[in-house]
Amino acid sequence: MLSISNRGIEMPPSPIRKLVPYAETAKKKGIKVYHLNIGQPDIETPPAIMDAVRNADIKVLEYSHSAGNESYRRKLTQYYKKVGIDVNYDQIIITTGGSEAIQFGFFTCFNPGDEVIVPEPFYANYNGFACAAGVKVVPITSSIETGFALPPIEDFEKVITPKTKGIIICSPNNPTGYLYSKAEMESLKTICLKHDLYLFSDEAYREFCYDGEYVSAMHLEGMENHVVLMDTISKRYSACGARLGALVTKNKMVYDAAMKFAQARLSPPGLAQIMGEAAIDLPDSYFEAPKAEYQKRRDTLVKRLNAMPGVFCPNPGGAFYAMAKLPIDDCDKFCQWLLESFSYNNQTVMLAPASGFYGTPGLGKNEVRLAYVLNTTDLNAAMDVLEEALKVYGK
Repeated sequence: MLSISNRGIEMPPSPIRKLVPYAETAKKKGIKVYHLNIGQPDIETPPAIMDAVRNADIKVLEYSHSAGNESYRRKLTQYYKKVGIDVNYDQIIITTGGSEAIQFGFFTCFNPGDEVIVPEPFYANYNGFACAAGVKVVPITSSIETGFALPPIEDFEKVITPKTKGIIICSPNNPTGYLYSKAEMESLKTICLKHDLYLFSDEAYREFCYDGEYVSAMHLEGMENHVVLMDTISKRYSACGARLGALVTKNKMVYDAAMKFAQARLSPPGLAQIMGEAAIDLPDSYFEAPKAEYQKRRDTLVKRLNAMPGVFCPNPGGAFYAMAKLPIDDCDKFCQWLLESFSYNNQTVMLAPASGFYGTPGLGKNEVRLAYVLNTTDLNAAMDVLEEALKVYGK
């Protein structure tokens, strides 16, 4: 009898997308669904970068260099310099979204059976790519009571074994919105140097820091050979469908090995690179409006949540996500119930169950992640729905 691989069996489903069938059924019933489950911004993609593709004089859409067009990589170095990251174009590999940067990094730096430490809750797809690479994710827990601050370094030390090869962070964080401080980044540097570990740094949301200073892993002196930066234009320019990211490292051995994987998939998206190159020409002031809009949404969401009986939501320092503790016993059941069995004024809300962002079984059962990617009018309407839902759930 035919069978599928153990890898296919063990690959975890997306906690963000697994409720989609229930949302689709609700919509077929005529119920309006407010999507706070996924980081798909409603901010308009800059027309200038769309026009760059429309106006491109292309006779043949050819493969690009496997590392990406040199012209784009050279322009990216200018972008990175503005945020204090000094890299050369030949230290950048353009990828198919940030997802492929994660995949290339894992395949390059880790062997099957290796372990990588991740503060939880964490971006769920780290689990998926670790599974594909045969790598074990070792979670250490951060707490909603501290706003999901970096766990103490002693917690890292407790789980380090001879198989530990790296640490993964995301700052500003998805799913919590937490922004790691300079001191926290320096403590990660200390432990990586002490134990000779890679530091994978997912910095997809660097433009959206509201409270505190953005500190890149690339800012850490003495970590040049340890840092693998994972990046994407998806959130920066509200261009998720472009599928354009980057793996950046100063470690030549890592770069050369990652290039083999880049060559195996031939090249990154050609039209998207035209968009990416045009995006770098946008004025620095471009980010002012979306950043102010996200901050307004954050303030609206956090205020509404904390005004609900039994709900607690720490104030996220960046990105456009918040984690909230609700007076519920099972977030998976609750989020499904919202779509399957509840509506208020013919409306409901789709949330992401927090259990899918934890690696430790049983954690996050009374928490949800909310993406504040809707305008404040819709956000308030979604919060009205949630507030009414909590009044009747389980009664």
